[in-house]
Amino acid sequence: MRIPRAAMEAFKFSALISWRSTGKQQQTIARCIEKTGRALHSGDLSTVRIWPELAGTGRYFDFRSLLIPASIDFAEDSPLCTTLRKDGHSVRTVEHLLSALEGTGVDNCRIEIMNSGSDDTSVEVPIFDGSAREWVEAIDQVGLTDAMDCNGRSCDRVAPYLTQPVHVSKGDSVIAAFPANETNISYGIDFPQVSDLSLKWYSSSFCTGSFYSKQIAPSRTFCIYEEVEKMRSAGLIKGGSAENAVAFSISKGLLNPPLRSLEEPCRHKVLDFIGDVSLFARRGSQGLPVANIIAFKGGHSLHAEFVRKLSSTS
Repeated sequence: MRIPRAAMEAFKFSALISWRSTGKQQQTIARCIEKTGRALHSGDLSTVRIWPELAGTGRYFDFRSLLIPASIDFAEDSPLCTTLRKDGHSVRTVEHLLSALEGTGVDNCRIEIMNSGSDDTSVEVPIFDGSAREWVEAIDQVGLTDAMDCNGRSCDRVAPYLTQPVHVSKGDSVIAAFPANETNISYGIDFPQVSDLSLKWYSSSFCTGSFYSKQIAPSRTFCIYEEVEKMRSAGLIKGGSAENAVAFSISKGLLNPPLRSLEEPCRHKVLDFIGDVSLFARRGSQGLPVANIIAFKGGHSLHAEFVRKLSSTS
């Protein structure tokens, strides 16, 4: 196993991050994945094809031959989702797919997306049931294989180890991370207007891809029913329904039971966080930091700020 010279140039050591070998080789999918589903915000039908890719390439989107790396350098703030933009073209709602790829260890792949709508400058990843489960099942079906570089050689997979405490915050929302020998995530939410969503927490250690697949990937996105019309008036969630979100009402509680786990909303926040922090990955590396991470009342914007904080010093 080896790390290409070009990749080593990308892994500059700093006081905050140390890139270390995981003892594993970079992976890609064994063959193409193709899935079609409804996009959450546009409501369009969307077809995604995920292709195997060379080691050291990383994950990237191919939008009409415009290549958009799954990197924080191309992330922009957008309502209720994570969007990547380059040269006036954007890929929306990438977080669940990227979470599945990061969580199952697909380090290198090319992702093509085609939407049925008339917008030729923006595409959106389908929402399916609001979780990452269908992506994980598709990845499991084709399997993983060692990714080889252009010379037919495997490459070492490295991970970012946090070496000093770091935090970002906005109002009463905060993400703090501390050095550790394994990745631990504790995520809290607090929507006091809904008793079922008031001050809830979920904590876990991430040791294997199977833990992600079983404990995190099935967790669906959630919403507050009384806010749905406001979001639709803003041109969002045109494809949203009870089939792709867990809905809570201020007065009636959970509207479409049962939950898949008692902490499903918090687990979904972890799912989103893994997808957003995967944007820290470089040249086939792991994106999720090895650290003890505590997040409270976070969202896509704060997740991105956390990754930018890591990126600015590494």
